[in-house]
Amino acid sequence: MIRTLLVDDDALTLELHRNYVARLDGFVVAGECAGARAAVTAVLDRPGPDAFDLVLLDVTMPDGSGLDVLRILRARAAAVDVIAITGVRDADTVRQMAALGVFQYLVKPFPFAVFEERMAQYRDHRTQATATAGQATQAEIDALLGRATGSITLPKGLSSASLERVTAEVRAAGPLSATEAAEHLGMSRVAVRRYLEHLAAEGLVARGARYGARGRPETEYRWR
Repeated sequence: MIRTLLVDDDALTLELHRNYVARLDGFVVAGECAGARAAVTAVLDRPGPDAFDLVLLDVTMPDGSGLDVLRILRARAAAVDVIAITGVRDADTVRQMAALGVFQYLVKPFPFAVFEERMAQYRDHRTQATATAGQATQAEIDALLGRATGSITLPKGLSSASLERVTAEVRAAGPLSATEAAEHLGMSRVAVRRYLEHLAAEGLVARGARYGARGRPETEYRWR
């Protein structure tokens, strides 16, 4: 069982997350905290076989932030995984949390289905990471690094290499149309549009209308 620590300053949110975890296979709530300081103490005071495996960490709390908690835990070399669960959407905060090694960053509010999917991804990652020894494959290396590989399932006819190229282009040069992206990448407009629509369906890019001087509006895509 994956021993999970819940950290949130809102009692109703703690209750919700407790009920969510109880519905999952392979997880158990092993502790709850309502503040940043209590979270640090809880993790550091429980080494060895009783240590927490995973922390579901709020970002904004009265006595400190999730960033503060993560910095202290990483400085103390605490071997615990973290999933941020927060209403904070600030890009700089997301980047800092990612740099400190959060496995997922889940924005409130969300339905149980989303929570279940992300926790299943973590469970699969942990299973593969703990089973790896000796010479590792690329997938095993990704698991050891905590990357949620395979979280974006590609429809038939799309390749991961082209998806990476289109993703990089829209992140660097967006907002842009399928025609513009195709010209930059040396790909066909139809193919690029399929990748952009896939990213939009996954919620990674936003679609919008671009109105020109004449003619029908053109769809443009920008990274969320």
